[in-house]
Amino acid sequence: MHARSSIRPCRSGSLCCALVLVATLAWGDNRSSADTPGFYDQSKHGWFWYEDPPAEPEVEQPPDQPVPSVQSVSRDVSLANYSTEELWTLYPDDFQQLLNGLQKKAVQYPTEQNILEYLSIQDIARRKALAYANATQYVTQKRADLFTLNQVYPVSTPGVAARVRLQQDEISRTIDTARTDHALLFFVAPGCGFCTQQAEILAHFVDRHGWQVRPVDLTAQPDLALRFKVSVTPTLLLIRQDRQESMAIATGVVTLPEIERKLAQAIRFLRGDTGPDSFTTYEFQKGSALDPAAILNTPAPWKGSVTP
Repeated sequence: MHARSSIRPCRSGSLCCALVLVATLAWGDNRSSADTPGFYDQSKHGWFWYEDPPAEPEVEQPPDQPVPSVQSVSRDVSLANYSTEELWTLYPDDFQQLLNGLQKKAVQYPTEQNILEYLSIQDIARRKALAYANATQYVTQKRADLFTLNQVYPVSTPGVAARVRLQQDEISRTIDTARTDHALLFFVAPGCGFCTQQAEILAHFVDRHGWQVRPVDLTAQPDLALRFKVSVTPTLLLIRQDRQESMAIATGVVTLPEIERKLAQAIRFLRGDTGPDSFTTYEFQKGSALDPAAILNTPAPWKGSVTP
């Protein structure tokens, strides 16, 4: 007789085998997790429980790189290959480089020869600078009409007195001729102590020139303040009749001479007599070295004949 096996082959094929495999793995995982201690079994470890942490693995350090030795390098610079004439006409950048090199060489190696060469080229540099200064003085004296300011801005005591007199006469003349078609707005505010001081100065201005000065309360007439973009007091503003143009004269307390000078400059600017690049140029200075744009209307001096 043949004994029959109690194990029958799985008719569902691979599906049955897969279920058996999953059950086997799950049973194995349960056993391994049961054998492994949990968190609460290992919680009393570490610094708090006076237990040293595991030693960190040693990291192999790269070998130290050798420090390069500092060697003294002598620059190969010398005057041996130069004549005095060559040094005298050497291009300034090349001359400066040679001088610096000789100086460093003399400091590094203070021998008699090195110091002699450095002092020699330094003497040539001094003489060259003196030659340039003398030549500049010669040209400015010969062409004083181009390169000096004495004819319009003298510095001697009599010349300064004459210049100040010319400036004051032109300022007064400009202000007096603009009295009928110009006026000043004086912006003030309640409790402004500086405004009181400036008002006293403006009273002297009115007595001298007879101008109209209209006080404007910044708080009572904010529309005017907004129109002329005034936000601080005291502020003095120049306006012109039948024109939208205006110009600030001063902010804060300023002296009477400063008011007159700035007012004359503003009047000439609004009239078109000056521009931003000639704003401070007086009428008697036009066409001179103090008139920046005047050079554009003169022939180039370097293209003319140069006589020794």
